Amino acid sequence: MVETVLFAMVAAFLGLRLFAVLGRRTGHEQTLGKPAEEPVSPPIAVPSAEQRDMVPVRTSPGETYDEAAALGLRAIAQADSRFHPAEFVGGAKTAYGMILDAFWKGDMASVAPYVSTDVHRSFEDAVAARTAAGEVLDNRLVRIDRARIVSARLEDRVAQITVQFDADIAAVTRDKDGTVIAGSLTDAIETHDAWTFERDLRSADPNWILVDTDEAA
Repeated sequence: MVETVLFAMVAAFLGLRLFAVLGRRTGHEQTLGKPAEEPVSPPIAVPSAEQRDMVPVRTSPGETYDEAAALGLRAIAQADSRFHPAEFVGGAKTAYGMILDAFWKGDMASVAPYVSTDVHRSFEDAVAARTAAGEVLDNRLVRIDRARIVSARLEDRVAQITVQFDADIAAVTRDKDGTVIAGSLTDAIETHDAWTFERDLRSADPNWILVDTDEAA
C-alpha cells in the first residue's frame, strides 16, 4: 500500500531522524524560514480497475494534474494497480520538503538512496561550492502553495512523472561566523520548480527516484 516518491519509505526513513536546487541550478542558495509543517498523506488506497480507467481527461487549475498528463497517468495506473495521482502528489510534496531540507543542511547522504546519481552529484557539487566559500544556508520551506503533475509517460515499463511545485521559501545565506550576507529572515521568495520522478514498474522496490530538477517556466 505504498505508492509515493520516496514517499512512504523516505517518510519512514527520515521521519525517525526528524525529518531543497536543484539539479542543474542553485537558485535557492540565496533564499530561509522555519521548516514548514510536513503534510501527512492519507492512507494509500488501491484503486479499482474501473477507477484507474476513469483518470479524467480534462482538469482545471488547482487540480492534481494537467490535461496534458492524463494519457500518461492512465497508462501508469493501468500498469501499476497501486498507483493513484492524488496519492502520488501528496507523497511528492513530502519528498520535496525533505530533499530540499537535506540539501540546505548539506546532508545529502540521508537522501542518497532516493535521488539519481546525476542529481546527487549536482547537489553535492553545490554543497561543496558553498562550503568552500564559507557559506551556510538558513533556508526554510514556508509552504507549498500548489503541486500538480504537468507531464507523465510510460516507456518500456519505466514511468516518469514531472511535478511542478509552487512554493514560498524563506532564505538566508550566512558566513562562517553566522552573519547574514544575503536574503531576509522575514520575506519569503516565490519558487517554481519542476521535479521529475522515475520508477521501473518491474521492480519490487516501490520507491520513486528523483531524476531531474529544473526551474518551472
